[in-house]
Amino acid sequence: MSSIQLIDRYSRQVAVIGKEGQEKLSRARVAVIGLGGLGSLVSMYLAGAGVGELTIVDYDTISVTDLHRQLLYREEDVGKPKVEVAISRLHALNPTVKIKPVNDALVEENAEVVLDGVDVVVDALDNWLGRQVLNEAIVKLRKPLVHGAVNGWYGQVSTIIPGRTPCLFELVHARSLPQCVGYCPVIGPVVGVVASIEATEVIKLITGIGEPLINKLLIIDGKNWVIDEIKLSRVDNCPVCSRYLKEK
Repeated sequence: MSSIQLIDRYSRQVAVIGKEGQEKLSRARVAVIGLGGLGSLVSMYLAGAGVGELTIVDYDTISVTDLHRQLLYREEDVGKPKVEVAISRLHALNPTVKIKPVNDALVEENAEVVLDGVDVVVDALDNWLGRQVLNEAIVKLRKPLVHGAVNGWYGQVSTIIPGRTPCLFELVHARSLPQCVGYCPVIGPVVGVVASIEATEVIKLITGIGEPLINKLLIIDGKNWVIDEIKLSRVDNCPVCSRYLKEK
């Protein structure tokens, strides 16, 4: 794609973030952990925005129950690995974006390798056990994390900067959505709202434009359209932060 075509492609976005902001996006490397409702939509927005490299991580296959909210996939994809389908669809959306697929779960044994070299990490997981692994990795590696979660009509988003904000462990134990057992019932458009906010947070972190949700937890009530912002603060006895963020 020529430079003129690239300018045309992102012209509406460059009008907001400037040429320098677009260049920062083109050099950025983002890891999206989970390709379900949140991750499939976040990855589409980031590919569309022109992020230079996307690492996409998921071990699951597509089921028919995914289709009402995971709009990256189609009925013909049922039974296929999410990562494999995502590669094709994201490249079709924007062939200039480099895709690094990881067809595996994020676990202690691979977390540091998967996240090494990325600039921002997106939490698009659907369970808190997986988030514990992710949280330890981002705190240890000091990687910014954009956290999102959805349950029913409700969603939440926060941006975590290790050493500056509460980590995910502190956030979950302070105030959070109820944890899902087995599966999470969700309304598709509410997932879309949360995914859009997560993608926006990533763009803000990369470009340095705007104020990210640092030390804040945004709570979205899609049933009554009430949005609350809760202020967060670090605690001294967090077992994760105290382990990995010791003063040198």
